[in-house]
Amino acid sequence: MAQKVMLTAAVTGAGDTTEKNPNVPVTPKEIAESAIESAKAGATVAHVHARDPKTGGISHNVEHYREIVDRIREADTDVVINITSGGGGDFIPSLDTPATGGEGTDIQTPQERHKPVGELLPEMCTLDCGSTNFGNMIYMSPTDWLREQAQLVKDSGVKPELECFDTGHLRFANQLVAEGLIADDPMYQFCLGIPWGAEADVETISYMNSRIPENAHWSAFGIGRMQLPMVTQTALLGGNVRVGLEDNIYLKKGVPATNEQLVDQAVKQLHSNNIEVMTPQEARDQYNLLQPNGGK
Repeated sequence: MAQKVMLTAAVTGAGDTTEKNPNVPVTPKEIAESAIESAKAGATVAHVHARDPKTGGISHNVEHYREIVDRIREADTDVVINITSGGGGDFIPSLDTPATGGEGTDIQTPQERHKPVGELLPEMCTLDCGSTNFGNMIYMSPTDWLREQAQLVKDSGVKPELECFDTGHLRFANQLVAEGLIADDPMYQFCLGIPWGAEADVETISYMNSRIPENAHWSAFGIGRMQLPMVTQTALLGGNVRVGLEDNIYLKKGVPATNEQLVDQAVKQLHSNNIEVMTPQEARDQYNLLQPNGGK
């Protein structure tokens, strides 16, 4: 019997990728349509951020998320919905105002970060498990805030994907599990290759996988040119996988990608190694996710 993995399409992020690749979806309609097309290409899960339709930048507007989720749920094509809960964590250093941050600083409270998840009840959401240097920006998720956010997610019944950008994040994710703030079998996501987090290589995946609880499930992804190579390596090591324009905007050097092209390439790579992709319903059943009607 072939191995099966969950394949996530992270269809858009919050970065300035729209100027580099016109295929990056921006409006709620475009984001929903890209999620649906990714599902048609074989994705199990659509991971979504909302963007401001006017500026293309990050949006925390619940109504933008609502439109995305409603459009996906009303489609004939099934896909598991995974909403980010990591918005509003950007701290931009400034020598003029070091205590408050400079232009572009965008910090939300745990309740504000959770609001789209709590109101819309997707099957899954991400939970970033620590602060990190993200290029020249600091992504901020203090530990007490994360505890509060984890409790909010647990109370909602949504499955958190514990995103770990470095080994310290992994240690704190394990602490959340030990404190009972994560329901059921935990699900970890190893986010690799982000400057300046954990490396995107087999050694890092193997180390991080060796440090999670026995009952845990896990995924990993790489960014940029390491995205597609990490699909095969992760799946062969027993993990779930992720591709999409949030993490990589090129199909190959100099060739802008679409989400469905990246999903299609990932599916081909998996099939070449006798690995199948889970259907959305198989993932809901295996990982005890909310059903589309909000129940289990």
